[in-house]
Amino acid sequence: MPNARGLGDLTETGGRDARQSGPTALRILVGAQLRRMRESRGISREDAAYAIRGSHSKISRLELGRSTFKPRDVADLLTLYGVVEEAERAALLALAERANAVGWWQDHRDVVPDWFEAYLGLEQDAALIRLYAVQFVPGLLQTEDYARAVVNLDHEGGPAGQIERRVALRMRRQAILAPPDERKLWVVIDEAALHRQVGDRATMHAQLAHLGRMAELPHVTIQVIPLDYGGNVGGVGSVTILRFAEAELNDVVYLEQIASAQYLSRESDVDPYQHLMNELSLHAQPSTRTPAILSAIVDSL
Repeated sequence: MPNARGLGDLTETGGRDARQSGPTALRILVGAQLRRMRESRGISREDAAYAIRGSHSKISRLELGRSTFKPRDVADLLTLYGVVEEAERAALLALAERANAVGWWQDHRDVVPDWFEAYLGLEQDAALIRLYAVQFVPGLLQTEDYARAVVNLDHEGGPAGQIERRVALRMRRQAILAPPDERKLWVVIDEAALHRQVGDRATMHAQLAHLGRMAELPHVTIQVIPLDYGGNVGGVGSVTILRFAEAELNDVVYLEQIASAQYLSRESDVDPYQHLMNELSLHAQPSTRTPAILSAIVDSL
């Protein structure tokens, strides 16, 4: 029978405990725990699905943290898996209930594509976010005017109200960089993105000045890949890697496309992108050089 130690791993992990995690991370944690319980009892997904009056795909979604949890389903699965101790059942049921919490971004649901909603939850819950930015300054570091110009490029001719709601969403995301629970952000930016004019000159000047201020924060690292860098990055576009404080959660690689996104979490899929990010950070200018680089670009505008 699964023991309480498994649940202890969920409620008291290193660095930042599960009680502080957001709903997306909690769903993944609870789903992973249910999967471990099922596998330890040698129970198939089909049998587990039958116990909760569902399908194989429903169990898969639950175990991957891609759907909310009905208390009755969780209780029935715990019974099937032989979890009878009331304290252990109550602990996981409480985590499942918190995992069902609605994220703040639901207020912007009309401008959040389905494929981007999962990223918002992961970004909110990550302890470290590593970014390689190719075309634009990353959203977490954009000024409001720069963000508005980028959104207008992406949604040219769109309703003004929706443009403003997308900008507000981007600005709200930046709260994760503010106290009291600021996340660590490590960004490598292609220098071309800093020379590419987005909006008018005043917008670019303000954006570069904002980057300089952000680079001074102890939890933000900004490096620049010089224009003359001759390394091969294999035509890779922007890459985001999210790392979580909970040891049970794998890193997640997020690759955004025109109208969809890829989420990679298998170690074999994530490793090449970790290697790429490490290589880029080695070949980028040291973060101590970033203020001088930004100043030189401002002078050239």
